[in-house]
This record gives sequence, C-alpha cells and structure tokens, in this order.
Amino acid sequence: MRAEQITPELLLRAYAAGIFPMAERRDDPRVHWIDPEWRGVMPLDGFHISRSLARRLRGADYRITVNADFAGVMRGCAERPETWINDTIFALCLRLHEAGYAHSLEVHAGSALVGGVYGIALGGAFFGESMFSRRRDASKIALAYLVDRLRTGGFTLFDTQFLTPHLESLGGIEISRDEYRERLRQALALQADFHRQGGAPGAQELLQRNSQTSKRA
Repeated sequence: MRAEQITPELLLRAYAAGIFPMAERRDDPRVHWIDPEWRGVMPLDGFHISRSLARRLRGADYRITVNADFAGVMRGCAERPETWINDTIFALCLRLHEAGYAHSLEVHAGSALVGGVYGIALGGAFFGESMFSRRRDASKIALAYLVDRLRTGGFTLFDTQFLTPHLESLGGIEISRDEYRERLRQALALQADFHRQGGAPGAQELLQRNSQTSKRA
C-alpha cells in the first residue's frame, strides 16, 4: 500500500482486525499488511525473570521512564542494518503517540538512552512493535517493566507479533491465528489504562509482583 493511503485511523483499524504493518526495508516507502498464521504473544502471568536478569534489575545503574523519548526509542529500534521501520511507519507511529495510542518505555544509563520498547495500546490489548538494546540486558529490563505495567493497567493481551528465541526465553509463546483473534476480541472489549501505574516501581517491588503472579499462573 502506498504511504499516502495510510492514516493513523486506518492503522488502528488494522490492529483491531489482527493485522499489522511492515516495510520490506528502510528505504521502501510502501507498507505491507501482515497476518501471520502463528502469532507470538507474551503471557502476562508467565514472564520469566532469570537469576541473572533479577541481579541486573536490582542494579542501581539504570533509570526507567515512560513516554519520555518515544522518537528516540523508535530510532533505536530502526538503527539496525535491516529494518522494517520505514519513514511512513515512523511518522504514523509518532502521530499515534501524539494521539495517546502509542507508548514507549525507556531505559537510561546516566543521560544515555540504552534500551527501550514501544507499541500500540487498544482496549486491553498492547501490540508490541519493537525493542532495542545498546547495553547488555537493556531490552529485557524494558520488557520486565512493560509487562508489570500492562498487568497493573488491566491489559490481558501482549502481542509480540512473532516469537523469537529472545522472547521465548522470557516466556513468550505462539498461538494460532484463530486463537489470537479470539483473545484479541476479548481484549478489545476491555478498558485498560497504560498510565494507571504512574511512575516505574522499584526493582524489588517489580520482582515480588512477578514472582507472585507466576506462582498463581
């Protein structure tokens, strides 16, 4: 689809229908709609924090912010040799962020942005778009704080689009297209709140909540 045909409103309708946009490469202005047969999701009650990640989370050498540098997170996600984030997708997501639908979570070391994740929130569904890391485990730290925020905010579906080995090691799973659409239908009927949590919790509080949630699962 040509860039001029896509609006933020069309993009939201696509997510609500279970499809998402990708470009073939950075310099290709066209956008393709993706509807995979098998969908990656992160169960919000099954996020796995390893001992090494728990030690990293307890470290005091990072700072978490929310929606403080959405464009910076997108740039971090797109700074790979090959990326599906072209100028069209970048501009559309910025407009969704300005409208309150797209959110980012940032990991800082001092004044430097070293990791982050961004996505789109609709009802009780969060569509994770991409994440990046410029420091060891920074993207895992971002995901841990994001999962905690989604649970606190009443979300029930964390869509990761595809299942990578990285996401699988953290508890991600694959479900069929039919199961995904049913989970999406139920999630869209809810009224979750990405901002309910307020500021980021301390690491010990996050770890305790994650442990309690995992035991109930």
